[in-house]
Amino acid sequence: MAATLTLFAVIAGAGAIAGIISGLLGVGGGIILVPAFFYAFSSLGYQPEQLMQICVATSTGTIIFTSIRSVLAHNKRGAVSVELIKTWGPFIAFGSVVGVFAAASLRSHELQLVFGCIGIMLGLYMLLGKKDWRLSTELPGRILSKIYPIIIGFFSALMGIGGGSFTVPLLTAYNVPPHKAVGTSPGFGLMISIPGFITFLTQGWDITGKPPFTVGYVNLPAVVVIVMTTMLTVPLGVRLAHSLSPKQLRIVFAFTILILTGNMLRKALMA
Repeated sequence: MAATLTLFAVIAGAGAIAGIISGLLGVGGGIILVPAFFYAFSSLGYQPEQLMQICVATSTGTIIFTSIRSVLAHNKRGAVSVELIKTWGPFIAFGSVVGVFAAASLRSHELQLVFGCIGIMLGLYMLLGKKDWRLSTELPGRILSKIYPIIIGFFSALMGIGGGSFTVPLLTAYNVPPHKAVGTSPGFGLMISIPGFITFLTQGWDITGKPPFTVGYVNLPAVVVIVMTTMLTVPLGVRLAHSLSPKQLRIVFAFTILILTGNMLRKALMA
């Protein structure tokens, strides 16, 4: 019982922080939740062969709810591009499903390395990239508008994140204002998390040693706890996002990713 209470306390705390980060950065909170789940489950002795996949899948389930809360809050402030969500959404969803099957085919250690390496690259880009770096002053054309979202959906599902870690820097590189990029990202998070979550539920049934009440790759109690805490803290993150300058948003985004994914990469390399 004590171990169970400790597990839920750690997860609830991570959920509260993830809610703030989701509203602040439009990243769905997965960048925090995946490491938190991994350390919580492993420290309590739950170390199945594909523990990292369970963490990624559980994070994907929570993103559905945090994304809804976040996109509605940003939309009230006029910071969501509905047209872009409609255009990119189907391709992001396709990439997400492919990403789930790719994640299921990897070993936990390999998935940790993927998570850490991609996260470090994203964090460094946001930290070191100059605000005037631009790929174009207009959104990408017809072909790239299909390729980009498929790639975003694939790697987001592979990492259990809401897509904001990719879409925010990409959209800003195409001259979309940072607050508009952050506000639109949770909409993409829905297109990633819903098909990804359903697909994760159908995988991993033969894995032994999983935390209690894990269906497929998804730990349902953790999803419930995270949803309850993030629903309270997402609005706080949204208010912070609209009170910060674009430069401050960029710095917060970069350091958040570097610290969390850097620690994950360190753990993977030491294993």
